[in-house]
Amino acid sequence: MICAKLSLQRVLFALAGTMTLLSAALAAFVSPWFLLLAVFTGLNQWLFVVAGACPASLVLSRIPCVAEGSRS
Repeated sequence: MICAKLSLQRVLFALAGTMTLLSAALAAFVSPWFLLLAVFTGLNQWLFVVAGACPASLVLSRIPCVAEGSRS
């Protein structure tokens, strides 16, 4: 399998941004309760900053195309 190695931080940043935009759209069009998804995303980002890992980083670090610590 050929893939470009992406840094874990870039993948997490993209995932967090996508989840935040999705929760804002769902809160605007479906229910304001979807703002809790944005809160959960923010808490996971702070968990990554403080502890160096979050549930998403533990899962994504097992994917072959995600390189931990590399700058891509």
